[in-house]
Amino acid sequence: QVQLVESGGGLVQAGGSLRLSCAASGRTFVMGWFRQAPGKEREFVADISWSDGSTDYTDSVKGRFTISRDGAKNTVYLQMNSLKPEDTAVYYCAAERNFLGEYVYWGQGTQVTVSS
Repeated sequence: QVQLVESGGGLVQAGGSLRLSCAASGRTFVMGWFRQAPGKEREFVADISWSDGSTDYTDSVKGRFTISRDGAKNTVYLQMNSLKPEDTAVYYCAAERNFLGEYVYWGQGTQVTVSS
């Protein structure tokens, strides 16, 4: 069982930046970020492999968001720059994937609101 605790959400103006953090209670092989806007389905944002640091991003955040990890702290970060109102959502941290490729552990979510 892995517990995930997110922090760093808040209110920011368009064009601004925020950094989200997610601390895991134990070592994981992969961690990712998802988001869910009001009235929409949860969508993948980015993930990172703990072993080699390889990353993946959804197209809408490429060049603006950066996912990184700190192995010593079992923590993953999401640096979000050039934020847009359409980035407004609850952001969730996730860890470990099952044999179907689905994430197993989830954080409680942190709200990110971007004002225009």
